[in-house]
Amino acid sequence: MASITKRNNTYTIRVSLGYDGLGKQIQRFKTWKPEPNMTPKQIEKELERQKVLFEEQCNSGSFMGGNMKFSDFADYWLKEYAEKELRPKTITDYKILLKRINTAIGHIRLDKLQPHHIMKFYNNLRDGNIREDVTYKAKIDALPLLKKKKLTQAALAEKSGISINTVQNYVHGVCVSEQSALKIAAALKMPHEKIFIASENKNKPLAPKTISNYHRLISAILEKAVKWQILMYNPCRRVEAPKVPRKETNYLDEVQASKLLNCLESEPLQYKAMITTLLYSGMRRGELCGLEWADIDFDNNLIDINKSSLYLTNRGIFDDTTKTESSKRVIKVPQYAIDILKRHSGEQSLQRLKLGDKWINSGKVFTQWNGKPIHPDTISGWFGKFLKRHNLPHISIHSLRHTNATLLIAGGADLRTVSKRLGHADMTTTANIYTHAIQSADERAAQVLDAMLPVNNAKAN
Repeated sequence: MASITKRNNTYTIRVSLGYDGLGKQIQRFKTWKPEPNMTPKQIEKELERQKVLFEEQCNSGSFMGGNMKFSDFADYWLKEYAEKELRPKTITDYKILLKRINTAIGHIRLDKLQPHHIMKFYNNLRDGNIREDVTYKAKIDALPLLKKKKLTQAALAEKSGISINTVQNYVHGVCVSEQSALKIAAALKMPHEKIFIASENKNKPLAPKTISNYHRLISAILEKAVKWQILMYNPCRRVEAPKVPRKETNYLDEVQASKLLNCLESEPLQYKAMITTLLYSGMRRGELCGLEWADIDFDNNLIDINKSSLYLTNRGIFDDTTKTESSKRVIKVPQYAIDILKRHSGEQSLQRLKLGDKWINSGKVFTQWNGKPIHPDTISGWFGKFLKRHNLPHISIHSLRHTNATLLIAGGADLRTVSKRLGHADMTTTANIYTHAIQSADERAAQVLDAMLPVNNAKAN
């Protein structure tokens, strides 16, 4: 039986062919797009014809679905799989990647897509020949302009609907995307071309890790085509995955971490509480932003990590599930971190009383001035300035997670415990990321044994 689903100006025709030996439903589908000049009546008539013809082809076994273009199948994959199974942030990232992928191979039929097509795409990315993105840089000094408009950077971020990091990039003369430039211009009520100048990136190659992201996405899409019995094999399996140079994780040693904690004494209490919590818990930035007061057991020093707070341009700040199911965890933190959170709770209560009806009761531990959930980029932006003010090593906010794990391993915590506290799916992930710490701990263990069990070399010989 054939069914039809409309999406925008295209139609997906789906035919069910029963179930396979494992009890899974076998389906075939195709996408049909009407000609621009067709009337509604003509579309209805032709769509019915396409449905009958497609159902006959499927029932006779003459249709395998491979004649669908890659871009059409990718669109179907997004709708039928990604949007149902993957996180919103992941889907947004995939849609951005698909723009460039579809430009390169979207026009090729699935059954005609060969490894050399994919390799050519990767090589073009390495050479920078396929880049078509244009970024925009401030044409006039941003700070005097904001002062004239009586806007802070935070206010501009909120008014334009972009992250504080993007606003900071604009202020410091760093290129921003066309979409961000248009939003900033709209918020400032000024013509786009008056405050921004275009900067083309056509000849700039992409980073190896970015190229690897393209490979993984193409492979994942084609793997589903194989699983859904549309393709016989995945051509990505015959393509060598782009090599990504292994980078050591950035982290602070115990002396630097201690200095960081001392420097926090002179900082606003909320930021002190955020950085201290990150350092002592090893949680991710989004998990920190997602924390609610109900997640903290002050009597037993426990934090229940069960969600993540994210930001997307089209959705704003929202709560989502943790990165993986194993990321849901309850961890114990030192009394020092709990005491700071208690102090922060008291300060937030005073702010709530001060604002009265203006306070938005989100229940979040870390908020904006009026109780609204804090933007994740706000923490990162503040942290970078904090490090610079106190002449601390330049690390990312995520490096506090690496610092936590590295110090735990160096202090003798077993790998399984560290892995569970970090929310990794298995110990292999932890071992691969923190090889440096494990090797250092192993060397120290050997030195301890050497000191504890001295051997008289003369007698041994």
